Amino acid sequence: MANFLFVVPPFWGHINPTLSLGKVLSEAGHAVAWASMIDIDHLIPEGAVCYKFHQEEKGEDTLGMAYFDEIKQKGQEVFGIQSIQYLYEKVLIPIGLYMGRILPDIIDDFLPDVIINDHQAFAGAICAVRKNIPYATSITAPAAIKASLDFPKFLEWETEQIINLQKKLGVFGNKSIACSDQLSLVFSSKEFLGTEEFPDYYKFVGPLIEDRPTDAVFDWEYLKTISQPKILISIGTIFSAPSKRDFYLKVIDAFKDKNYLIILVADPDLFEQWPDNFIVQDKVPQLQLLPYLQAVICHGGHNTVCESMEQGLPLIVLPIAFDQSQVASRVAELHIGIRLKFKRLKPEHLSTALEKILNDPEYAKASKKIGDSFQKGGGLPRVLKELDLLSTNNFVKNDII
Repeated sequence: MANFLFVVPPFWGHINPTLSLGKVLSEAGHAVAWASMIDIDHLIPEGAVCYKFHQEEKGEDTLGMAYFDEIKQKGQEVFGIQSIQYLYEKVLIPIGLYMGRILPDIIDDFLPDVIINDHQAFAGAICAVRKNIPYATSITAPAAIKASLDFPKFLEWETEQIINLQKKLGVFGNKSIACSDQLSLVFSSKEFLGTEEFPDYYKFVGPLIEDRPTDAVFDWEYLKTISQPKILISIGTIFSAPSKRDFYLKVIDAFKDKNYLIILVADPDLFEQWPDNFIVQDKVPQLQLLPYLQAVICHGGHNTVCESMEQGLPLIVLPIAFDQSQVASRVAELHIGIRLKFKRLKPEHLSTALEKILNDPEYAKASKKIGDSFQKGGGLPRVLKELDLLSTNNFVKNDII
């Protein structure tokens, strides 16, 4: 049996797939731990460990909630490639520097046989190389990889940022090691991402959605009494309250008193009263909820889009920032759903688009086709097999340092 250490950034969309994987690794008898800036103790398997990065005042390394609140607000002002540059400069590189100075002590305590670093948690890869530990990369936002390939100049800039971080943390080669050339697990399919050629160590395993723990509650009995179409609306967890509030007002205007049950992921206290045909909760058991739905409206987060396609659901996608534009473009290109503009959105845009995707069965058919392509990736059983091979093969010392 082996020790597996997940290194994850403070984004739920990147943490959630590791919870599914960690659960099955634990059930297979392996020891599992997470290095995280978010407390996930209540979601990890019994016997697993969450090493939470402490937040001490260390000058440039200080990354408290006030910092992230500021970043969320400013992040609303940039779009497209500029938003990804902003993500690197203000979030990913500072996080990498911060984690990279604490993670070695975590590794020395847990003694992992394999490190599984998120592709945006650069410190995991850097520390694995420095300590000559085999590492796999979980690519939880594959559209970000595709976006880089589509824009060579940006890819050059992105690689330079990662290499500079590597040098600050003691890895002095001139090659990005963010994605492991031993094993990179892509939680999608080539059919969804596009036709680009990828190295053999990129394993397209599909999204990992089985066995994911949740602490969200839901009134299932009430849901089963509702006969009208059920629509989930969720725009993620990393955007600021003012932009969300404006969006929710448009959602209310578009769907109040209509023949839909709207399940909205939002702060119920944001407004004093919600329409009678709305269920509003700050979190929902999304995976368990999707089989009951007829459509999903979201911001283009990779997890929500892929989980919806696994169920063959049509989508309305409103990308806000980062790699969401690439995800939304693929949804539209493949006729899985309709892309709308978040900033220029009007209530009638939402209502018209929803009628269209519900009344045209081709959207659901296209969604199911991509969902079927995920199944061919092998999912959790294939990931377990790949990680077993990585943990048992003789590891050749990395000469990049």
